Amino acid sequence: MALALSTEAQDLLFRDARTANTFTDEPVSDEQMRAIYDLVKYAPTAMNQQPLRVLLVRGPEARERLVGLMSPGNQAKTAAAPLVAILAADLDFHEELPKVFPHFTGAKDLFADEARRTQSAMFNATLQVGYFILGVRAAGLAAGPMAGYDAAGIDKEFFDGDHTVLAVVNIGKPGENAWFDRLPRLAYDEVVTTV
Repeated sequence: MALALSTEAQDLLFRDARTANTFTDEPVSDEQMRAIYDLVKYAPTAMNQQPLRVLLVRGPEARERLVGLMSPGNQAKTAAAPLVAILAADLDFHEELPKVFPHFTGAKDLFADEARRTQSAMFNATLQVGYFILGVRAAGLAAGPMAGYDAAGIDKEFFDGDHTVLAVVNIGKPGENAWFDRLPRLAYDEVVTTV
């Protein structure tokens, strides 16, 4: 077998997984979210930057504010999902480098330039968004990641200027008719080349 994961684990994380569009009303607990984070925090980022920040939207007032910032096609499912996570990049991630990359004392100084810091934050936090979605799947839950929203509005409403939204993810047990049909994927030879 070329892969170390069991076929069941491969199916859970990839083959059978879809973007969920409906959810049951079964709640998603803080314990489940902690378990997801405690798994995905080990996935790699450059210089162990870890710029992803997760805002769990549980309260009805916060949910209402978020729904108003979602694209029309995403509003109803965001309103109905058991839990919604706003995934953002911390543009000041470099402040944590002395803690998370302690063996290199000058690491923080490498990101004094705002443009370089922002680019690195966006890239590495986007990697972490993918890990987060896999973690949700590993917990036996479904994820409904979305990019249809007013990004500037979410940043203003939910963050203090040093975070920027990358994705909004509905989380829960899949509901009735949760899945669209699987869309085609490119074949290995269409993607992978050797030089």
